[in-house]
Amino acid sequence: MAELAGLKCEACRKGAPMATAAEVAAWSVEIPEWKVVEREGIRRLERVFSFPDFVQALGFTNRVGKLAEEEGHHPALLTEWGRVTVTWWTHKIRGLHKNDFVMAAKTDQAHAGG
Repeated sequence: MAELAGLKCEACRKGAPMATAAEVAAWSVEIPEWKVVEREGIRRLERVFSFPDFVQALGFTNRVGKLAEEEGHHPALLTEWGRVTVTWWTHKIRGLHKNDFVMAAKTDQAHAGG
């Protein structure tokens, strides 16, 4: 996690290459609790984080939102009582990019309190 979490998102343009299968496999080792899911034909990274109540779930949502603003890369966030679902993908390329793995690692770090 530390390697990806220490990186910054790079500017991504439309037409940038998506992450290859080899890259997805390599980067996934650093974020083992994230799953690659496909919705609407778009591959995404997704993880559900659990909390003891809504207040803590909302606080985590706000920390992830702050990270997203700092990096200029934004997830889908679903905040519910006791859980937050975070989904990362790169909208411009309609798929996964290294930035999504970087942000997943940063999200894990935020959850761990780092």
